[in-house]
Amino acid sequence: MLSRLTLVTCLIAVSGLVSAAPSPTAKREIQGLMDALSASSCEFQRNGTWHGRDEARKHLQRKYDYLLKRDLVDTAEQFIERAATKSSMSGRAYQVRCPGQPAQPAAAWFKARLAALRGSGAPGR
Repeated sequence: MLSRLTLVTCLIAVSGLVSAAPSPTAKREIQGLMDALSASSCEFQRNGTWHGRDEARKHLQRKYDYLLKRDLVDTAEQFIERAATKSSMSGRAYQVRCPGQPAQPAAAWFKARLAALRGSGAPGR
């Protein structure tokens, strides 16, 4: 009985270490990605319908909040993969369309913005 109790206690302790909140750097980067969308002149396609940047940001914020509550996002890359790439409901990929540019997968757009935030790419459109 004591060994089972010890095992359960260890499992609980380890599970607390596995789930972690995003670091301050990750939070800044995710906020920066949201800000880049808000500051852009781009539109965001979700499930076949184009949305303005404000509506898109609200949608992505709701998804991010959901992921945070469940400890499912620790990095900016996870935010892109789990919130900004495709619809959780339909599985359809999101698109971003900026003036004078063809539409592109939202994942590519956000990865480029992340590279820019980290100083290794061009600023957002």
